[in-house]
Amino acid sequence: MNTPKLIFIIYIAFINALAIAVTVLDKYKAVHHKWRIRESALILISLLGGGAGMYLTTLVIRHKTKHLKFMLGIPLIILLQTALLTAVTLYGK
Repeated sequence: MNTPKLIFIIYIAFINALAIAVTVLDKYKAVHHKWRIRESALILISLLGGGAGMYLTTLVIRHKTKHLKFMLGIPLIILLQTALLTAVTLYGK
């Protein structure tokens, strides 16, 4: 495996782990009536590549599941990122 691919895989693993941690932390804070993480920060993490981890975590811990921004927006982000990655992979050579 070449270095750029390895760096990309490490980045995706890191950003998804971060997305999972931040989503769980926000759920914890919501349950305990504490200061919350901004929805814009959660969406930004999804845009940076953490959408899959965040979306799966929201479903598992049932957090933000009533918000269309998360239930439709994050899958749309994942779909667009997948399409972009596919296009770059297929046509970027």
